[in-house]
Amino acid sequence: MKSLFQFFSSLKLTVVLLAFSMVLIFFGTLDQVQYGIWHTQKLYFESFIAVWAYPEQAVGYDRLFWLRIPMPGGYLLGGLLFINLLAAHFTRFKMTWKKSGIFLVHFGLVLLLVSELMTDLLSKESQMPVDEGGRSNYSQSYRDNELVLIDRNHPEYDSVHAIPAKLLKPGKRIEVPNTALSIRTVSYYPNAEIGRATSGAPTDSPATRGAAIKMGIISTPKPVSYADNDINTATAYVEVLQGEDSLGIWLVSNVIDERFPPQMVETGDQSWEIALRFQRQYYPFEVELIDFSHDKYPGTEIPYNYSSEVMVYHRDSTKNQKALIYMNHPLRYEGLTFYQASFTNQDRTSIFQVVRNPGWLLPYVSVLLMGLGMCVQFGMHFVKFLGKRR
Repeated sequence: MKSLFQFFSSLKLTVVLLAFSMVLIFFGTLDQVQYGIWHTQKLYFESFIAVWAYPEQAVGYDRLFWLRIPMPGGYLLGGLLFINLLAAHFTRFKMTWKKSGIFLVHFGLVLLLVSELMTDLLSKESQMPVDEGGRSNYSQSYRDNELVLIDRNHPEYDSVHAIPAKLLKPGKRIEVPNTALSIRTVSYYPNAEIGRATSGAPTDSPATRGAAIKMGIISTPKPVSYADNDINTATAYVEVLQGEDSLGIWLVSNVIDERFPPQMVETGDQSWEIALRFQRQYYPFEVELIDFSHDKYPGTEIPYNYSSEVMVYHRDSTKNQKALIYMNHPLRYEGLTFYQASFTNQDRTSIFQVVRNPGWLLPYVSVLLMGLGMCVQFGMHFVKFLGKRR
């Protein structure tokens, strides 16, 4: 046990882990060109093992396509650094006033590692587009999708059954709770091209119901795009079953949205709307966009400010709040942070980035502790130096 503590507390292990961290950052930066920031973060920094592959666009790919370099991922390196820091304190450091600055610096570093893990595991990001004069009570993710069955028969609310798109595996059957229905995935494409079949051209579509039949829509799979500004067209063919009886096969896609007539599943006296859409998060309040301002430098098209005047209407009217959201000045409300992200529709629609991050305060505290620790440690040495001068 003693040798194990010595291994995990050794300075050599710290140096090796930091060296691997630099290697990970280097190869992650290289792959950012191919995969974009978001996917690279998942591959390299939110994993235990990362593998760098020689990129297809690079010179000599026909000779070096086999090249693969495995390396420890961010979770593994961060976890080992966390253990290394704690083990070093247990084995080598004693809590004394002279070491108080070092303890504050190390505690701040531990807190920073914990906050990063909390952000990776618990934080959620989505977007909320709101038209001027309009309201919205939900935000949606443009990276995640869900298959929904919506019962709109109730006059006051909709009953929604949502299935995450990651569960739509070909051949897999999923029961819909509180109904006699189940969903079987015929095929699922993370990205596809949707269009109408040309006259006389052969069509290979398993769809038997819905928009694919009425409007002659077909799908063609294509590679997933990892560009930060691109949105993949998630598409699936799903079969709806009642017991063992098939009700038909529908083509669903996140581009077959409110602009199209709803695709309905009829089961006797019950009807459901079926759709594949961006994953939504509903809130107990509505955000109304009163006014959106897009200010430019005089005589140019260069923007210098975006701002949105909003009113938040909560179910509990005592929580209603009016706010102005602009660059670097978000609205914090009910554990959410609303940032001014973008705009569209000729400056009539504002797009808010909605972030839920329970650990958002920890990085500030950790940096404050590390700064305080350095001030204490260097301050004591400075006072000691002045004493020797006298």
